[in-house]
Amino acid sequence: MTSGIPAMLAKRIEARILAIRGERVMLDADLAELYGVATKVLVQAVKRNANRFPLDFMFQLTLEEFANLRSQSVTSSWGGRRYPPYAFTEQGVAMLSSVLNSAKAIRVNVEIIRTFVRLRRLLVSHEGLARKLAELETRCDAQFQAVFEAIRQLMAHRPKLSALTVS
Repeated sequence: MTSGIPAMLAKRIEARILAIRGERVMLDADLAELYGVATKVLVQAVKRNANRFPLDFMFQLTLEEFANLRSQSVTSSWGGRRYPPYAFTEQGVAMLSSVLNSAKAIRVNVEIIRTFVRLRRLLVSHEGLARKLAELETRCDAQFQAVFEAIRQLMAHRPKLSALTVS
């Protein structure tokens, strides 16, 4: 990493990116932990700057989504949280850098954006590869079916965004 941030941070960030409502997002508590602030402080900063966070940047989970997320999460301790968390899209995370202005928040924010970009590139490359494989398969005869099946199995083991997906 060129920023001097340990590779472990990138892995921690990647593990906290979830798929909710068809978007890749990070939850307020996870972001607060990475930035080294209390969740309450992060949420207050966002609320003071609400005009910077339209619905495509940030949204609050419904009670049903929150219950589903809690039931899927075996390792997290949700404590006595009284309200559903806020979810921040890549654009929302980028906007957080304008409301959380500590040196640590800026460094972590840069790494989070890099992680989102890296995941997007991975997804695009896998989609392109799957499309090319389908085209090849239609042009080749039966003797190559075993090869195509082996390639499909290898592609099925690609890195996942997260084990948690809330629909």
